[in-house]
Amino acid sequence: MEFCENCGKRLVQEKKGKDIVLVCQKCGIQKKMKGHGNVVVPSPIKETKPFQESIAVIGRKEQKLRTLPTVRIECPKCGNNLAFVWQVQTRGSDESSTQFFRCTKCNFTFREYT
Repeated sequence: MEFCENCGKRLVQEKKGKDIVLVCQKCGIQKKMKGHGNVVVPSPIKETKPFQESIAVIGRKEQKLRTLPTVRIECPKCGNNLAFVWQVQTRGSDESSTQFFRCTKCNFTFREYT
């Protein structure tokens, strides 16, 4: 098993013509494989494509989906009494998580440290 020297992700074998190549699915680095009996030894080849950050685009239809749980809490902006709720570990793992709320009426996001 081989890992990418760039990002640490496990390399996957792909067949390219007569050769077997190890490819990083994240950053595209490739290593050409040379077979020696049952042992396969990788030899590095140059990077084929540069790493590109993924940008998640959420359309207007998807933004209207409301799958988060809701709680009764007053929005500090509009006074509405219903908000979506989720928790994120924003500080150290030995500290409590931060609870985020998003108003169902005005979409104002606010938080509460627990």
